[in-house]
Amino acid sequence: MLYWLADLSSTLSIFNVFRYLTVRTAGSLITALVFVFMFGPWIIDHLRLRQGKGQPIRADGPKSHIISKAGTPTMGGLMILFGIVVSTVLWANPRNPYVWIVLAVTLGFGLVGFYDDYLKVTRQTHSGFAGKFRLIIEASIALAACIAFASLGRPSFATSLTIPVFKDAVVNLGWFFPIFTAFIIVGAGNAVNLTDGLDGLAIGPVMIASASFVGIAYLVGNAVFADYLQIHFVPGAGELAIICGAVIGAGLGFLWFNAPPASIFMGDTGSLALGGLIGSVAVATKHEIALAIIGGLFVLEAVSVIVQVVSFKLTGKRVFRMAPIHHHFEQLGWTESQIVIRFWIIAIVLALAGLATLKLR
Repeated sequence: MLYWLADLSSTLSIFNVFRYLTVRTAGSLITALVFVFMFGPWIIDHLRLRQGKGQPIRADGPKSHIISKAGTPTMGGLMILFGIVVSTVLWANPRNPYVWIVLAVTLGFGLVGFYDDYLKVTRQTHSGFAGKFRLIIEASIALAACIAFASLGRPSFATSLTIPVFKDAVVNLGWFFPIFTAFIIVGAGNAVNLTDGLDGLAIGPVMIASASFVGIAYLVGNAVFADYLQIHFVPGAGELAIICGAVIGAGLGFLWFNAPPASIFMGDTGSLALGGLIGSVAVATKHEIALAIIGGLFVLEAVSVIVQVVSFKLTGKRVFRMAPIHHHFEQLGWTESQIVIRFWIIAIVLALAGLATLKLR
């Protein structure tokens, strides 16, 4: 809404500042951070009162979790989502369709996660929403978003997949584009969900990936910078930097309460929503493959689960002591803080590698 103040710049030149994407992105970050700081304690107290025993802990998980994490409320993703929505609506250009599509995916995935958390808390079981039905809903949301993305761009380019490093490598997927990119969004949502197993483990890499896409969105949405770096220009995509900035701000605020020992867990409400958000931003900015590098930690977590399940079904043997892979390192004797910090370092290195593809042409 503040973007509209730029229309008053002819009367008072100071309002022209609201045209600048950098200013509005910074404002979005700060607004989301302040919002979570202000309302976080109230949300935590309310959830703790309503949930009673808090999030049920996996009986087959690390034994230390049963002692240290029992009674901690979940659905902390609500404070993140509120911060993102309020900040985005306040600072983004309301006429930009990319903003509303990404917000729709974020809230849609968030609702799926919220219902999953609700079932777990009310039934006091680790099993929530039926897996197949949940995936169908997620896929439907993602498919609708990808069809919308395809309708916004240039006819041939809108359904194309860009290849990092090779400046002219573009593969037109045609009708298969919405299916392929919907798979990316659903995969991103569930990969972040699998990563969310230790205090602060998921939110750190999410903020790192979001910071990367602040830069990517800004560059691909700017014709001058896109031409200089020889990356594909996507008109309007720059506005997504504001949403990514809001994720960073809301994530920092949430981390204040989620730092070990956590006062609240993100839950599927937050992890599915944030994963869907990052995935949809990657599709909108035409950096789907770069997402696999920047979000490589999430890919690693998801692959560890797939490998574990396939290996056990085919051979009856487990590759890891426990999956996802962060639990494997717990079983090896790493402390929770060691795992979280080391995984953050990996996420930073992978994000830098993904950003490097912007210049390696």
